[in-house]
Amino acid sequence: MGMKADLRDGDHRLTRRVIAWGPTWVRQIAPAVEEAAEHTKVWCAAAGVMAAVGGWRGRTAGAAGVAAMAMAQLLSSAVVKQVCRRRRPPPQWVPPEDRRGRPDSSSFPSGHTAAAFAFVGAVAPVWPSAGAVCGASAVMVAAERVHSGAHYPSDVAAGGVLGLAAATLIRAAPHLLRRRLL
Repeated sequence: MGMKADLRDGDHRLTRRVIAWGPTWVRQIAPAVEEAAEHTKVWCAAAGVMAAVGGWRGRTAGAAGVAAMAMAQLLSSAVVKQVCRRRRPPPQWVPPEDRRGRPDSSSFPSGHTAAAFAFVGAVAPVWPSAGAVCGASAVMVAAERVHSGAHYPSDVAAGGVLGLAAATLIRAAPHLLRRRLL
């Protein structure tokens, strides 16, 4: 077997383990985490709270987070998912009660994870304590995407990398524009 096949097999074994793992409380909170992350609700709410209570720093962090999140969503959904076209983990791996609402889009990369990590990656440099709180939520979203059977671990890892890259681009944009205009 080649390296690519070994990686794929390891990804599949880890996915099956993560889906099967979990005490009752994990299965109980997973739907709430998924609902909060759906359509980036949790990140938009976080940006609103930051803007409302954080003054200039909160508004800057929230705006950067939303911009990075939008870029990550665009890159993951409109570009990478269209090119990669990876099937989602088989429904047989997922308990019947957790199969509701499985997406039909490409599995690679995880758009939810890309948005979460982009938001955190843009917020943390501006407001580190808010970034830490959001970071814990982003990790929960990433774990839920594998645990629910919506993604393979490699989809989530790629989403995280894509999200952090989007945050880096958003943070660099003002400096790049200033250099271009001067």
